[in-house]
Amino acid sequence: MNKVELLDECNNSLGEGITYSSRNNYLYWLDIGNKSKLYKLDLSSNKKEIFELPEIVTATSVKSQNELILATTNGLKLFNTSNKKFESVVNIESQQSLTRSNDGASDALGRFWFGTMQNNFDKNGYGIPLKENIGKLYKVDTNKKISVIEEDLGIPNTFVWSPDNKNFYFTDTLNGTILSYNFELESGELSNKKNFAIFDRGHPDGSTIDTDGCVWNCRWGGSCIVRFTPSGKVDQIIEMPVQNITNCVFGGKDMKTLFITTASNDNKNNLDGSLFSINLNYQGIEDNKSKLELS
Repeated sequence: MNKVELLDECNNSLGEGITYSSRNNYLYWLDIGNKSKLYKLDLSSNKKEIFELPEIVTATSVKSQNELILATTNGLKLFNTSNKKFESVVNIESQQSLTRSNDGASDALGRFWFGTMQNNFDKNGYGIPLKENIGKLYKVDTNKKISVIEEDLGIPNTFVWSPDNKNFYFTDTLNGTILSYNFELESGELSNKKNFAIFDRGHPDGSTIDTDGCVWNCRWGGSCIVRFTPSGKVDQIIEMPVQNITNCVFGGKDMKTLFITTASNDNKNNLDGSLFSINLNYQGIEDNKSKLELS
């Protein structure tokens, strides 16, 4: 039985964008809002820092010892946790007030992939209904060339690649199906889009992958995490003590700890929005680092 442990009762409204860096044994995640917060947790000392950010920030990718590439409502930004400098890397949909960024990640060559969606925050930060599928899936090459890969998306989530980098997994949460594509690493091209996995509890949110090529998918509204085999079959289900499970990443010295973000819920469970961890017998694959050119 996998024991779910409460790591940080951080009370996030919308915990997301979690990533791990073995360079310094740091865990990073976000609390998404009109002014998002970036959390940095040193797993060696348990020291935590919280950084206030000036806009909606939804996804993270480690760039260097103190630098992160962030997906934001205005495109991609570089944030330095040492001097707290927050600067633009590339503008995407920065003039489009109806949309915001959502999930994203770097591929093995350091390109950054992320999705946009209808902005579901009002000016006071309260949630508003999603009515339009106006999101896009973007690929940003290391030279900052921007490509639109998919359009008419509701809530783009799950940005993971198979261990051999031959498959890319992605989902539109509103559709409920995790998709797979053939992935050509050198060119960054996708092909052969097909349905990969579907599950009847909650909706597919963020994911990570292990060395067996199994996808670990968080279930929004489903109170669980599901491990899918490379063929898309349910391998196991981990029950969680809260309802809205948003994202997960493997980390720790042996890469066998799964760290999980969650979100608030109308049921007012005191653990909603907390950060959890689970020690597993599976080894995860560390998130790719960003190699975006900054000049």
